Amino acid sequence: MAMKKKVVVLVSGGLDSSTCLARARGAGHECIALSFDYGQRHGAELQAARRVVAALGASEHRIMRLGLEQIGGSALTDAEVAVPETPVEGIPVTYVPARNTIFLSLALALAEAKGASEIYIGVNAVDYSGYPDCRPTFIEAFQKVADLGTRTGSVGDGVVIQAPLIAMSKAEIIAEGNRLGVDFSLTVSCYQADDEGRACGRCDACRLRKAGFVAAGCVDPTRYQKGFLG
Repeated sequence: MAMKKKVVVLVSGGLDSSTCLARARGAGHECIALSFDYGQRHGAELQAARRVVAALGASEHRIMRLGLEQIGGSALTDAEVAVPETPVEGIPVTYVPARNTIFLSLALALAEAKGASEIYIGVNAVDYSGYPDCRPTFIEAFQKVADLGTRTGSVGDGVVIQAPLIAMSKAEIIAEGNRLGVDFSLTVSCYQADDEGRACGRCDACRLRKAGFVAAGCVDPTRYQKGFLG
């Protein structure tokens, strides 16, 4: 039998990261779930992350507090910047400056401290909003950072960055999550969900999620805010 690995899994509370956690758990790994309270405009996704981790299981769930709202520059960390409700050209204002670089850096530190051999991140470069830190080239570049900038990497036993969903469509991710037993009703993807975790149905994240369920031929378990007609 293969030796059980200890891994760090980034869990946001959305369907991608939930599927990523389920993939790591399905491989038999000991998972340390890591979420971030980074100053995002609502707390519903962190509540979802807690639900997902409780349902799928992890050896521990860490929630780190960051103050990215002090930096701003994104509709997700600045309440005065409106979340777009129609498709836009280029990188949208929902991009959070250097977010995945920051998240992966902290995950890397935790992995080193805990003796974890891998980091799982649910980035996707097919059905996504065009964020530069979700692309394969970014993951490849960060792997070099992990190899060159850590004690474990310097002795040839570094932390491996795993992005198993990066080339999958949203429909494929949903199908994989269903296969692995993910309860997507526990998840929240919306950029402007209300306090009860109900989705707006209009933001980019909602559009991608809804289209994914349609393409996968699955019932959409998302709870929408009153007045959204689909």
